[in-house]
Amino acid sequence: MDWPSNRLKAQAGKSFGMYEAAARLQAGGADVIHLEVGRPSADTPVHIKEAAKAALDAGIVHYGDLQGLGTLREALAERYTRDNGIPCSAEEILITNGVTQASFAAFMSALNDGDEVIVLEPFYPQHNSKIMFAGGKVVTVPMAFEDGRFRPDPERIAAAITPRTRMLVLINPANPTGTVCTREELQAVADLVERHDLLVLADEVYEFITFDGNRHTSFASLEGMRERTITVSAFTKAYAMDGWRIGYAMAPAHMIADLRRVTMNDTTHPCVFAQEGALAAVTGSQQCVAELVDEDRERRDLLVERLNAIEGVRCAVPQGSIYSFPDVSGLGMPSADIARHILDTAHVAVESGAFYGSAGEGHLRICFGSEPYARLEEALGRIERSLAGGLKR
Repeated sequence: MDWPSNRLKAQAGKSFGMYEAAARLQAGGADVIHLEVGRPSADTPVHIKEAAKAALDAGIVHYGDLQGLGTLREALAERYTRDNGIPCSAEEILITNGVTQASFAAFMSALNDGDEVIVLEPFYPQHNSKIMFAGGKVVTVPMAFEDGRFRPDPERIAAAITPRTRMLVLINPANPTGTVCTREELQAVADLVERHDLLVLADEVYEFITFDGNRHTSFASLEGMRERTITVSAFTKAYAMDGWRIGYAMAPAHMIADLRRVTMNDTTHPCVFAQEGALAAVTGSQQCVAELVDEDRERRDLLVERLNAIEGVRCAVPQGSIYSFPDVSGLGMPSADIARHILDTAHVAVESGAFYGSAGEGHLRICFGSEPYARLEEALGRIERSLAGGLKR
């Protein structure tokens, strides 16, 4: 018997980076501070939880609409139309089990065996795995690194396009780098996409988490991009709902119909009472989002100040998301070794920049949103002492 399938075998050796090592250390009794996982530290806002509880009490516990709760889809369509400048209807929204399922359904729907997908590097590794599961070929294109920031490079992207190129993946605001693309940068990418008749998977899960006047622009709002873009997002980050597993895709109705063919054979539909909580998130006061972003900003500022005080470390100020991507090349060791040293000596889990592709080497990804302020402060003190004590070679 041949087990597992060839597509699963192709994923052999893929991992969750430092998370698994940190979990083993923690299971042994160590007090590990987790700055490697992109999860919010806050609790889900009360009004969202109350809506889900009320749904349970009202008996909303049975099968639901395969495309997702109609009122939730209508609310999201209204928000895309009003706030993102993208005329949208409920038929152009699919509710999913997070961005994870939304992007998987997009790749499964769009890709044929051997189709090439351009992924900007540093990348989010899980997108790459899903592309390969769908039979596609990942083509990584390093971003330009200037003034401590990673930016899309149109010339490099153009050079990577071949007759087999089918799609481009764009994460904005960016995980892992914390960059927010300008409208001009996005337009340069859009020009290439239109010229070469490509599809775009726009991962915009961090769209509400931006700082210092940096504004998020939805890729589908650019001229000519609406009909060729699948936008995926979720309630995970802005509403601290990572465990709820509620996300969504927005695309032309004929694309949504094909994505639904994947999701209905995968999970049928997302949890019905969780969708009622998500509806409360969209239609209720957005003050909770503003408060969470303010807390993220405070932790970001603490992290940047403390990291830049460490000899051999340079940290640009993240413009969005909940991640910093400090340059640690001055420490003179591979980033994986530095991350492992910090875990072993300080019991603080951070991620190696190389986990996000070769362009990430010389960096670490540190999530400043995953722990409360005091816990982050403690983690930074541990990191400082760990690096001051010298690196194991």
